[in-house]
Amino acid sequence: MGKVTIKDVAREAGVSISTVSNALNGVDVVLPETKAHILEVADRLHYIPNMNGRNLKTKATKTIGLLVTSLKGPYFGILADTLFWECKKNGYDFNIFVTWDSQSAMNNVLGNRVDGWIILDNDIQKTEENRIFAYEIPTVFLDRESSGEKASSVVFDSYHDGVMATEYLLQKKPQKIAFVQGVWNNYDARQRYQGFMDTLARHDMEIESEYILNGSFERYTAHDAMQEFLQKKRPIPNAIFAANDLSAIGCMDVLLEAGYHIPEDIIVMGVDDIELGEWYRPALTTIRTGIEKQAVVAVEKMMTLLTGEAKGDITKIQGTLIERQSTNKNAGAD
Repeated sequence: MGKVTIKDVAREAGVSISTVSNALNGVDVVLPETKAHILEVADRLHYIPNMNGRNLKTKATKTIGLLVTSLKGPYFGILADTLFWECKKNGYDFNIFVTWDSQSAMNNVLGNRVDGWIILDNDIQKTEENRIFAYEIPTVFLDRESSGEKASSVVFDSYHDGVMATEYLLQKKPQKIAFVQGVWNNYDARQRYQGFMDTLARHDMEIESEYILNGSFERYTAHDAMQEFLQKKRPIPNAIFAANDLSAIGCMDVLLEAGYHIPEDIIVMGVDDIELGEWYRPALTTIRTGIEKQAVVAVEKMMTLLTGEAKGDITKIQGTLIERQSTNKNAGAD
């Protein structure tokens, strides 16, 4: 069978070409049941939307794409800027694609828009991942451990970082410890949490559910969660490990406003080592994950996938503990 076209999808689905186009692009004029039917037909026929009207295998775009669901927060700014400069060094343009669901994501990935994809997108699940592998699209994942002939992963060793942070806090001998979660469907959030929990278990420590707060990697979400915790009049934890720096800072905002002293009453640490954490007072103890390094290695891997110099593999980047005043009043600001 030759290349499947939008006409083939329309014929098989029993609708017009414009209806297929609207369904594939998420236009609201299509009824939900009609859209679902069209997407099922398109997937069954292995239809690939060619958004540039050109074939990736015969005509390179000299562009690398970053696929994300959001650009909010300092991590994305550092990541995107470093990726841009690394792509430029290698003679490639760099584009960012922000998508809203799996269909939107796959339309971009399969649409021949770029030569290779750097993916940080939770909407891409195993089914979509398998399609990427099947079409041998050069891909570097930043949000999962997965590899193939044309796919690599470059991820933070967030389990290791979670263990390291927890071991460090437990050396301070806290009576109660709290954890501020990230976004639960995020790879790094899950791994940091698991490292935290496994370390507590090895030390025969338990944590009550009330001491696991929802921070969602956001300063103000963590702020509200800590404020709600204080209102419940539960015993205050002696130590707090937050899944990222922004949520750690959100907790400290509330604790300082409430009259607690950091680190005398409570010690707090985060992950990422964003610039704000160094300048906050007290300066934030953290795990420096190496965002720039992740971006540099991701582009290096992409170049080998594009040239065929190497098959895909998995790279994990271990973080470094940076001690500051939020856990040790005598520590320097780095």
